[in-house]
Amino acid sequence: MPELVIIGGGPAGLSAAIYAVRAGLAAHVLYKDDGALGKTDKIENYFGFPDVISGAELLSRGRAQAERLGAQLHRTEVTGIEYADTGFTVKMTDGERHADAVLIATGSPRAVPDITGIREFEGRGVSYCAVCDAFFYRGKAAAVLGQGEYALEEARVLLAVAESVTLLTNGQDAPAPLPAGLSVDTRRISSIEGGEAVERVIFADGEALALDGVFVALGTAGSTDFARKLGAPLDGTHIKSAADGSTMVPGLFAAGDCTGGLLQVAKAVSDGAAAAMSAIKFLRK
Repeated sequence: MPELVIIGGGPAGLSAAIYAVRAGLAAHVLYKDDGALGKTDKIENYFGFPDVISGAELLSRGRAQAERLGAQLHRTEVTGIEYADTGFTVKMTDGERHADAVLIATGSPRAVPDITGIREFEGRGVSYCAVCDAFFYRGKAAAVLGQGEYALEEARVLLAVAESVTLLTNGQDAPAPLPAGLSVDTRRISSIEGGEAVERVIFADGEALALDGVFVALGTAGSTDFARKLGAPLDGTHIKSAADGSTMVPGLFAAGDCTGGLLQVAKAVSDGAAAAMSAIKFLRK
């Protein structure tokens, strides 16, 4: 049975799972938390609900429906996706999972941290993808900005090629355990500076750390992080996809807020259904 892994447990991801299992696919929904919908107090503009419903209740009903039909829901954190001829490997904090196709439905992208120099040096020492850019830091000093599992995964990629790798937590506590060889600096960051490219990070206490590159990996991996790693084009801060949810990467689909447009439950549900149908056609070929 073909395996479809859906990253994101919101309305787009659950809608996709419902259509996928009804078509005979093995659908696995990977999600870390309740996302934006779970924090919504009142919804009164969704078709078929004459009374106000909370986002948490709507989400609970959607999950129950998907599970009743046979979808497998896994509460976990996805840290990366790799693509090969045999399909995809989805990396999680608690293991790995093979997928014949992947559907990204992780919601809106995260904001870039408010640190002077980050946007100015994007592509010139500031990166968001270690798998994409680690090669350019062979024998150089690199840093990862973040403190979660996603940041540690990026650091592991860099440790294999860079001369030194420092985890910059920007005032947050350092995670544990740490990969061997990874240094940590918990001081708050004031700015990222350099000439043609990144040369240093300036901390709030005025001290500097010489660096050749900074990889941003705050919080958990999001839609654009996954897309970058797999070579899927972006439209600003969203995944560029066709109307049916397909992307330029064979077997990779996207749905919901991560594709932009109207950020509403109704659109997310529609996107999830369309992307699932597209994935079904792809896997049946």
